[in-house]
Amino acid sequence: MSFKNFRFNVVMRVLLIVASAVVLIYIIRLQEFLISSIILTGLIILQIAALVRYVERTNKRLTTFLESIRHSDFVSTFSDHGLGKSFDDLNTAFNEVINEFKKTRAAKEEHFNYLQTVVQHISIGIIVFQKNGKVDIFNNAAKHMLGVPGIRLIKELEKVDKVLAETFMQIKAGDRTLVKVFVENELLQLAVRATEFRMRGEDFILVSLQNIHSELEAKEMDSWQKLIRVLTHEIMNSITPIVSLSGTVKDILIEDETQELRKEYDDDDVEGILGALSTIEKRSQGLLNFVQVYRNLTRIPKPNFRYIEIQELFNSVYTLLEPKIKEQKINCRINVVPKDLKITADPDLIEQVLINLIINSVHALKKIENPSIKILAITGPTNRVNISVTDNGHGIKPDIMEKIFVPFFTSKKEGSGIGLSLSREIMRLHKGNITVKSKQGEETTFTLHF
Repeated sequence: MSFKNFRFNVVMRVLLIVASAVVLIYIIRLQEFLISSIILTGLIILQIAALVRYVERTNKRLTTFLESIRHSDFVSTFSDHGLGKSFDDLNTAFNEVINEFKKTRAAKEEHFNYLQTVVQHISIGIIVFQKNGKVDIFNNAAKHMLGVPGIRLIKELEKVDKVLAETFMQIKAGDRTLVKVFVENELLQLAVRATEFRMRGEDFILVSLQNIHSELEAKEMDSWQKLIRVLTHEIMNSITPIVSLSGTVKDILIEDETQELRKEYDDDDVEGILGALSTIEKRSQGLLNFVQVYRNLTRIPKPNFRYIEIQELFNSVYTLLEPKIKEQKINCRINVVPKDLKITADPDLIEQVLINLIINSVHALKKIENPSIKILAITGPTNRVNISVTDNGHGIKPDIMEKIFVPFFTSKKEGSGIGLSLSREIMRLHKGNITVKSKQGEETTFTLHF
């Protein structure tokens, strides 16, 4: 039987039950129709159960609705036809609420995806982990910076650097520190900052990592240049008069030695005085030349930028250094990918940088079997041009890795300690930088990043 109205449906069911009960009472009184009485009793029970089930449908709908919200199941829809306007309004209200939840959830998911995209694409490394060391977020910048594809626990960073892992586990909200680590034989100076927040009833620590090696190098270079300017100025002001006076006195003695001087001193004394003056003049002049070399570090000309082909640059440098390379029977390989790769730079200054690096490699290859130098130019992942000079020499000791770009520092007896400092400053003027990777006994690579 089809009913158009919930109330009418309930009333008719109640009336049917009442009618069935009246008939049952009548039959029982007759005491002749026992089987009919049993059947009618069962029918009344079924009618009562059906009525209860019918009436409880609203509660079931409400329960289903609340369970959908609880489990974030917004796929279900509510539609009952033929039960009257009250049920239609109820279903409409349920569906509207679910649609609003769908919109809210979609907005939250969009916002979450937006934040995830931002976190994954910023250049600062981001690591979020719980107090027990379980990692929740490890963005792409952190992966690239630390050279690991991903981690589940902070303890796994011990493979990169034990001190770094310990720093993360001990760091507290608001702490700022600087950590030096070697990643793939390259020195990184990481500025580490931390903050804490609570989410889902758990305490989380957010750590940001930023490699400030280039910035520190720039500040350090500026400090060295200021110091060098002061020192060279004071030294030259003091030495120049000594050179001039010693030369003048020597000239006077040479002119007068046959006259008055020999009357008071014998020939040996005169020769000793002249020799001493010559030594003073020579050493003073040598000191002036020495200071002038370091003075050049603060007088690098402003780059004259041009569009140059790297292959031509390599050919020019190789022509200059070919005698030194062949003298030590070094296998030198030059590769430019692509062949027509170009950069905007000052060819003279960049040529000087390459000469410094290749000469250093030549010195590092002394007494090395099968010595080789590989010069490579290639476009990096960020479309920046990288030029690298690699040799299979002795390598650089880790304890001096961070000192090699410091002016005056050198590990060679005949070195002046100016080449790498000059190279770094030239690259800084080109808005680039120079990095080094070295593994003792295997190879060393200097890379120019434009």
